[in-house]
Amino acid sequence: MKRRILILGTALALLVAAFAYGSVLSSVGGVEQKAGSTDLDHLLEVVSLVRFSFYKPVNVADLLSAYARTGNITGMLAEALEDPYTRLMDQNAYESLISDTSGVFGGIGIVIGIRDELLTIVSPIKGTPGERAGLRGSDQIIRIGERSTEFMTTEEAASLMRGEPGTEVTITIRRDEEEFDVTIVRDIINVMSIEEVKMVQPGIGYIRLASFSDRTHDELVAALDQLEAGGMQGLILDLRFNPGGPLGAAIEVADEFIASGPIVHLEDRNGDRASWEAVEAGTRKPVPMVILVNGSSASASEIVAGALRDHGLAVLVGTTTFGKGLVQSVIPLRDGGALSLTAQVYLTAWGHDINESGIEPDYELEISDEEMEAIFLGEAEVDRQLDKAVEIIAAQIGGE
Repeated sequence: MKRRILILGTALALLVAAFAYGSVLSSVGGVEQKAGSTDLDHLLEVVSLVRFSFYKPVNVADLLSAYARTGNITGMLAEALEDPYTRLMDQNAYESLISDTSGVFGGIGIVIGIRDELLTIVSPIKGTPGERAGLRGSDQIIRIGERSTEFMTTEEAASLMRGEPGTEVTITIRRDEEEFDVTIVRDIINVMSIEEVKMVQPGIGYIRLASFSDRTHDELVAALDQLEAGGMQGLILDLRFNPGGPLGAAIEVADEFIASGPIVHLEDRNGDRASWEAVEAGTRKPVPMVILVNGSSASASEIVAGALRDHGLAVLVGTTTFGKGLVQSVIPLRDGGALSLTAQVYLTAWGHDINESGIEPDYELEISDEEMEAIFLGEAEVDRQLDKAVEIIAAQIGGE
């Protein structure tokens, strides 16, 4: 505790001096640097980044008070910012994030998130060790190996579950009132953005876009080429259960269909906007389009759905989307880790702020949890949301 108070006092004095001169502190000058100097440098680096780049104004004193109470930077960020998307990542977690965007990594194949402050499986990925082990959406992960997941970030959890193919990892699951261990052998996880491409009936193409990565646009182009060769006159783009991904991937997907005008706007705490405009070259010929969405359609999915609807290129069927309208910048830190920092709010093409409210579909169609799970697993005998999408497009292209 004495050491923490000493670090806090030194940090406060140094920060006041740094901000008074309008610059980010890069050295501690004549302050005697003992065992805590590395911790202090790390704290100052993070506080400076948050102070100048967070999407809302931040009081430095509030940050340092939170650090004093919690004793660590992770606790400081959680308490002072109350933003689940601003997180500190160690080097392993940062490398895991890079693997996520590439779409290939060694692991067990599950999508995880924080729900009710607990590490929770959003869904297993089809055909992976996690699915074969019987893991389910809404399972809570209590421990990974011998480590408790309490207060653990998703990036840290992902880094612990990943590893060399053929090695084992044991996780403790809480499902309803039951707790049990599951030992899983890691494998190469090759996450394809496009999970399914087909003609649901003559003239009506279907693409299930399950996630966004650096490979998404190439996969989409191949899928569209395949459907157009098969005589596609209308398209259903299924973004249900798609948790999002890199902003650039969302812009590329939207730009495939939008000939001109804005795709998305990013706005910082000063109200300054950066806008991405569509490029006409390479734009697909418009066809009737329906986008399927639900409460698990988030982030990049919402950017695409919002842009295509704003431009009058698609209607939405399903349920209200997740409502993640915040954009994170991943900033490498000197210790090899990174800071995932919410730096901007994004607005849809016509300037709608959907953060926490989501996007309401044009055709609201609720389904049961059992139906939803069957659709996700590809086991549904009936998909009423998909049937509605087919009905809408068939009416436009003259189908039955």
